[in-house]
Amino acid sequence: MKLDPLGELRATRQCGELRATDAGQPVILLGWVQRRRDLGHLIFLDVRDRTGLAQVVANKEKNPEAHARADQCRPEFVVGVVGTLAKREKPNPALSSGDVEVVAEKIFLLNEARTPPFSLEADTTASEETRLRHRYLDLRRPQLLRNLRTRHRVALAIRRFLDREDFYEIETPFLTRSTPEGARDYLVPSRVHPGHFYALPQSPQLFKQLLMIAGFERYYQLVRCFRDEDLRADRQPEFTQLDLEMAFVAPDAVFRVVEGAMKFAFAAANISVMPPFPRLTYAEALARFGTDKPDTRFGLELAEVSAVFKAAREALKIEIPVHAFVVPGAAETSRKQLDGFAEFVKAQGGRALYYAKVGEKSVESPLEKTLSSRGLEWLQEATKAAAGDLILIVPSDPAQVAGAPHAPTTTVIGALRSHVAQELNLIPAGKWNFLWVTDFPLFEWSPAEKRWVSSHHPFTAPADEDLDKLESDPGRACSKAYDLVLNGWELGSGSIRIHRQDVQQRIFRVLGLSDEEAKERFGFFLEALTYGTPPHGGIALGLDRVVALLCGEKSLREVIAFPKTTQAQDLMADAPARVADAQLDELGLALKPPKKN
Repeated sequence: MKLDPLGELRATRQCGELRATDAGQPVILLGWVQRRRDLGHLIFLDVRDRTGLAQVVANKEKNPEAHARADQCRPEFVVGVVGTLAKREKPNPALSSGDVEVVAEKIFLLNEARTPPFSLEADTTASEETRLRHRYLDLRRPQLLRNLRTRHRVALAIRRFLDREDFYEIETPFLTRSTPEGARDYLVPSRVHPGHFYALPQSPQLFKQLLMIAGFERYYQLVRCFRDEDLRADRQPEFTQLDLEMAFVAPDAVFRVVEGAMKFAFAAANISVMPPFPRLTYAEALARFGTDKPDTRFGLELAEVSAVFKAAREALKIEIPVHAFVVPGAAETSRKQLDGFAEFVKAQGGRALYYAKVGEKSVESPLEKTLSSRGLEWLQEATKAAAGDLILIVPSDPAQVAGAPHAPTTTVIGALRSHVAQELNLIPAGKWNFLWVTDFPLFEWSPAEKRWVSSHHPFTAPADEDLDKLESDPGRACSKAYDLVLNGWELGSGSIRIHRQDVQQRIFRVLGLSDEEAKERFGFFLEALTYGTPPHGGIALGLDRVVALLCGEKSLREVIAFPKTTQAQDLMADAPARVADAQLDELGLALKPPKKN
């Protein structure tokens, strides 16, 4: 097949921008053939570019040359079309350009294409593996095109807003030192320093704090970060976050800037959100919703009903506290669904699920023999349940009660709350419930490591009133940390940072780092803290998560151009891959089998 050169051919309009008001005008389109329909003397081509589709018609009687070229076209051929815009006899309301068509005068075949391994229409039955192996084709689908266009507009809106707020965008290094505290680092061997390694940053945390020490006062970056961790739908080994830091601030100032950035970002996707966002303390979030990232689009708030169960504790072999929530109007929930809820509780590590159905005159429950009818009445009063409601009750698991000091005991019923809302379709569509969660514990106890670990990261400032608890009662020390939550997704975490060297050294000691180890890992930073460090704070928000929510996607892979699988593989480029022995020799490296867990 003879192909045409591009030469001086240039598009005068884009496919999705053609309108009836332009009828009669000459037009040149460049794009891909989406589909071809042959009616004999007429051949219709749907030509696609990133703005949408345009219908092209080639008439054999009026223009045999263009008709002959259209006859050679197949899906995904790259074409140029020169013609005149005309109104369609039968408009297609599904297309933005559906009122018009291009009457072809010349058709240029710029390149041919093999038949794709899957349909590139909006809906495809191809497996995710097949799509990722041919990601360059998958990205031609309108859904992916729309998602990445939204991502671009969101990022641009954030940049414009932060520029208006007098932030500087400053790049920080990708090759830095490993300071393991949290997820595993991706390591990069150094050729010029044999036996030494760089690490890809999990976050620009130390660098952005150093920029505050340097006096830049307002920094941000849309930055690529890397974590070698087990993956889920909402995790990737490399991801993008909105990273920002501000000097001389309290949390309120950070909140105001982030809320403004989110307002502009969502407006770029034609969604209106109105700051200020509600706030809950960590303790309140756990008490009311059983999680530190609650979805507040629906009710089902928790109530502690321990008093009702104190006398029956031994008979039921349960632990106190006991929590419950009411599902309005769900008294007719089937036994099959209730059994499913009970299985979910067990899968979350819970010991049992109990229920009660509130009728007009009485409360029915398998607990009646244990609690008595009066006990069930107390349960109804404690939960404020009305006739027709369903009460779901989950006692604490013994492992929770006897585990880490001050560990939350509502996480199982909190997970059940979200599960029930999804199963019973209680989550309203089109709601965007932002929420700040504040006053997190400074430390968490790690049973596996048998030591205290940071709830956020080791540079988070303790609450001023809890400085004296760092050594005496670290489990009760509160932090100046905060999370931004949207519809049950944690968008990001931030905090006011430690700006005093003596406090930072005390935190390292609580975490089990000796002064020598702290100096080895963080010596440059500890030294920097002695040169007039201002009070400062900031946040890191997951841009991938923000865009996924805006696009209605459950997986981050649908809003990243070239993502990895859950096995951290790039199926298209076949990465990771082995390297030649010569490359290993140059680095002074030798491979050995990894340790078995």
